[in-house]
Amino acid sequence: MKTLIVYYSRTGNTRKLAKKLSKSLNAQVEEIIDKKKRKGFWGYILSGKQAGKREKTEIEKIKNNPKNYDLILIGTPIWAWNICPAVRTYLNEQKDNLPDVAFFCTMGGTGDKKAFSEMEKICQKEPSAKLSFTEKELKKSDQVKTKITDFIQSFKK
Repeated sequence: MKTLIVYYSRTGNTRKLAKKLSKSLNAQVEEIIDKKKRKGFWGYILSGKQAGKREKTEIEKIKNNPKNYDLILIGTPIWAWNICPAVRTYLNEQKDNLPDVAFFCTMGGTGDKKAFSEMEKICQKEPSAKLSFTEKELKKSDQVKTKITDFIQSFKK
């Protein structure tokens, strides 16, 4: 199965998870690049505000056409209990090009169920699998390994 992992990461947590998934699946990875600067305290505030309002943002042109893959894993950080603007933009732009999808996210506490539901609505596809990690869980390597294995098994059936 030809797999592409597409994600956005502001702090690096979603990037780390995408790389672990890539290693486990031997998948190609594409980072969504947001043209808006989101560093520092004000970047954090702006990001949460835009996510809460369900706004899109301007992203750089993608390199990989999703139509060339069997499965796209789409990863987002959870901001204000929502998907981030860069992933919202990607999903809206690519929804007609997406084959089978699976979702993953990183979060401080909660918001994954709401975000996954919204991702499903935007791309109009039910995901083959869903995976979420809190920041605390990401620090527990045994738990990360187990959850990743279970996630992969759920869409390889």
